[in-house]
This record gives sequence, structure tokens and C-alpha cells, in this order.
Amino acid sequence: QVQLVESGGGLVQPGGSLRLSCVASGSIFDINYMGWYRQAPGKQRELVAGISRRGTTNYPDSVKGRFTISRDNAENTVHLQMNSLKPDDTAVYYCYIAAMGSEYWGQGTQVTVSS
Repeated sequence: QVQLVESGGGLVQPGGSLRLSCVASGSIFDINYMGWYRQAPGKQRELVAGISRRGTTNYPDSVKGRFTISRDNAENTVHLQMNSLKPDDTAVYYCYIAAMGSEYWGQGTQVTVSS
């Protein structure tokens, strides 16, 4: 059974930073794509950062230059460094992994940007 465990969410003031981490455990191998999505109240879930097995990254314009995704293949871990946070970044953030022909999601971690 594969399990994704996220950590690092919380409350931060506008302009602040947070670092999210996600560790995949269980019988998981051949991880292809890893990413972070977010979902704000009343909105659809959206991709905020993705990284391929080879390290190619992609970001939407809304976070480009502020968010950085990285992965540690040996540890089955993906991180999201979020800088210059804005109130619009407030959402539940979900870790996503594509591996072994399947998709896996974390349980979500709340990020709140507010003064």
C-alpha cells in the first residue's frame, strides 16, 4: 500500500515563506512525475508545480518565480519551497505522484496566508 504524507503547512503573513514536504512510503517504485496541487474554497484543484523524473519543472504563471519544486529520488520525497506568499495562495495543498502506472494523492495540508 502506497501512502503519501505531507508536512510543512501552516499560517504565514503575506510576503513570508513556507516549505512543504511529501514522503511516499510503502511498495512504491518507478516514480515518474511528482507535483503539488492546491484547492481553495469554491475553486477547482489546480497544479502549482510539477517535476519529471529527469528534473524538468513546470509552473503556472501565478507562482512562477516564487515557488520552487524539488525531488529526492533516493528518498521518494518531493518538496515545495514557497516564497513571497500572497493571500491568494491560501488553499489546501496536495502532493501528487504518478508511479507504476497509477496516481497517488496525499491527504492535503492547509496553507493560510494572512496578516
